[in-house]
Amino acid sequence: MSRPFPAVPAVFRPVWRRNFSASTSQRAINKICPSAQEAIKEMKGASTVLVGGFGFSGVPNTLIDAVRDRPDIKDLTVVSNNAGMPGRGLGQLLESKQITKMIASFIGENKVFEKMYLNGDLELELTPQGTIAEKCAAGASGVPAFYTPAAYGTIVQTGELPVRYNKDGTVALTSKPKETREFNGKQYLLEESIFGDYALVKVHKADKLGNCQFRKAMNNFNEAMAKNAKYTIVEADEIVEVGEIAPENIHIQSIYVNKVIKSTGEKQIEKLTFAKDPSELLQAGDSAATARRERIVKRAAKEFRDGMYVNLGIGMPLIAPAYLPEGVEVVLQAENGILGLGGYPQPGQEDPDLINPGKETVTLDNGASLFGSHESFGMIRAGRIDLTMLGALQVSQYGDLANFMLPGKVKGVGGAMDLVANPEKTKVVVTMEHTDKKGNPKILSECTFPLTGPRCVWKIITDLAVFEVSPTEGLTLVEHAEGVSVEEIRSKTAAPFKVAEDLKPML
Repeated sequence: MSRPFPAVPAVFRPVWRRNFSASTSQRAINKICPSAQEAIKEMKGASTVLVGGFGFSGVPNTLIDAVRDRPDIKDLTVVSNNAGMPGRGLGQLLESKQITKMIASFIGENKVFEKMYLNGDLELELTPQGTIAEKCAAGASGVPAFYTPAAYGTIVQTGELPVRYNKDGTVALTSKPKETREFNGKQYLLEESIFGDYALVKVHKADKLGNCQFRKAMNNFNEAMAKNAKYTIVEADEIVEVGEIAPENIHIQSIYVNKVIKSTGEKQIEKLTFAKDPSELLQAGDSAATARRERIVKRAAKEFRDGMYVNLGIGMPLIAPAYLPEGVEVVLQAENGILGLGGYPQPGQEDPDLINPGKETVTLDNGASLFGSHESFGMIRAGRIDLTMLGALQVSQYGDLANFMLPGKVKGVGGAMDLVANPEKTKVVVTMEHTDKKGNPKILSECTFPLTGPRCVWKIITDLAVFEVSPTEGLTLVEHAEGVSVEEIRSKTAAPFKVAEDLKPML
């Protein structure tokens, strides 16, 4: 026979009720700090620091500046999509030598970052953008490792990616090979999660409990990083009263946040871009180059089908929607957390919290939705995207893609390795000029540059031709540009190809 629980003594009941009632009407917890310096006073060097932001959007500049002013906080391993620009954002911590190692997906136009890496002054663990997001999200959930298809068959998997160079330019340290495993007939590689000591993140609104809300596309990496670290410091555009953020609009819950400060300084825009006529966007040096780009982009637009979800790389792919066939509607997805990406804004409508993967100012289409980078890449890897269109340095006859590294130059892998990781579900279309600036073919029997993905390209569209690509049968020429013969295409293609029986002109 079970024994009943003893009744709560009457002397305790009123106290419990009074305390609970008081806590629900006015919260005593207060995580707001008067300054960034106060918020980071417990921060120590030789730590792993997660820093949110994508381009200049959602970057915790006030907190970064405070770390810059603390030279004792050094020997840092910093995890971030990129490292700002010289003199801005994390670029300042590179210049002050407070960062020893970066885990990032993109160097971009930061010449200081690139020079420090190639000169041996900085370790760099180049990591696919979606993998960084998932490493942080998985760590936040207490998951130590996971399998991903991204980067399988590349030097990220085989361990040939330079992590540190010697002063003479030779490689001092390379990445470690990744364990691989097959699931349901597909190959995956094992990635260990990241566990941060500190996170510096940017939000739009925060209350004194530490509840936070984002605005537009400033979520990017901030949410996953905030929820990951042992100690999370938030800077907010606005400090609001408890209860002002509706419960369903809280993106970072108070349990993850240790300190909150008010942002100082104005938001910056890295690439202020306004709406233009498509012909202006296509201009590239001389008229011949512009004509080549226009031919590629107009043909690329014919790949869109009504109702498609599409991800577009920077450059020519981003211009293609301007030439959508009449009656065709597609939904554009951007890996920094946008579904329903719109065109460039009119002057005066630009928003620093709303940028595309090329860091350019953009708008949102009616019905758009916003989310974090970890969810964005989840959509991508799961094959929810119907088509992705991107540029290339080289493509092989069986659809191997190389588009992230040239000898002596490193821009970073970005999100491309994730975007091409599921070619069974997401069609990969490459848009590029047929030859490089020196006239060398870019379609080869085998790529000589490091791969972004093996056997992933479905179609190649160049200024001379359109090829369909099979991972087992190779190339088939299906269209040719006006005035371009099959013989000319063969002379500028360093790979064998078949010619379709119904070969057509490019329209």
